[in-house]
Amino acid sequence: MADITFEGPYGRRPRSRISAQNIVIYSVLTLVAIYYLIPLYVMVVTSLKGLPEIRMGNIFSPPIEATFEPWARAWSSACTGLNCDGLQRGFWNSVRITVPSVVFSILIASINGYALANWRFKGSEVFFAVLMIGAFIPYQVMIYPMVILLRELGIYGTLTGLVLVHTIFGMPILTLLFRNYFTTLPEELFKAARVDGTGFWGIYFRIMLPLSVPMLVVAVILQATNIWNDFLFGVVFTRPEYYPMTVQLNNIVNTTTGVREYNVNMAATILTGLVPLLIYFVSGRLFVRGIAAGAVKG
Repeated sequence: MADITFEGPYGRRPRSRISAQNIVIYSVLTLVAIYYLIPLYVMVVTSLKGLPEIRMGNIFSPPIEATFEPWARAWSSACTGLNCDGLQRGFWNSVRITVPSVVFSILIASINGYALANWRFKGSEVFFAVLMIGAFIPYQVMIYPMVILLRELGIYGTLTGLVLVHTIFGMPILTLLFRNYFTTLPEELFKAARVDGTGFWGIYFRIMLPLSVPMLVVAVILQATNIWNDFLFGVVFTRPEYYPMTVQLNNIVNTTTGVREYNVNMAATILTGLVPLLIYFVSGRLFVRGIAAGAVKG
């Protein structure tokens, strides 16, 4: 009986997880993460301290006796100008501004992107060029004309006017993103729907919109965080009773009378930034999928 010999496995040997390259990469990533987390750590521990403990001067030490009173004051009783009702009014103003602005801007931009990608009409390239120019014009250049426009429409100083402003300024970049995404979808789907007699809106709602969920997530994250974090439009286009959360935060932090309550300031800052953080934590993976699926492809 002939001898049977076994040869070793083919291909490259598996690389060890512990190597000089991996050690350098993870060391650099750890240092960068620590660098960005230190300010957040200081904010959290300071917001949980009382003023006597803060005056001791060690900003990195954890609180000896943790207290949530600064958080309660920041939410319900901190002075944001003439009113001392905390950030709660600004929070609901920000919600009333962000939700309709995100919905309207994404709806209009997705329709624009779909039309520019699949329905070639006369002047479409000019229209797209105008939108792209609008995406790169500094916001400060358009403030005064927008103030005059809103005043003539009778909605200056209202939440409706601010929603309109955010919707208008969000359309150029969102239109670009949706157009680039729709161009990556198989053109055969569009042609087959046309052959079956499906019209403009039928193709949009039955085919394009369901396939664009990753891009919708990208658009929601971009618009929601930009609008929620906006300060300039909020302070220019609204009155004090309609100020968003960011404007109220500025009024709390920059108060120049009385004792400066650093713990309340830190708590107010964290409360203001919680919504964008939650959005990223909840939908971060879908954001990466949307970007990889065509958000930056031309």
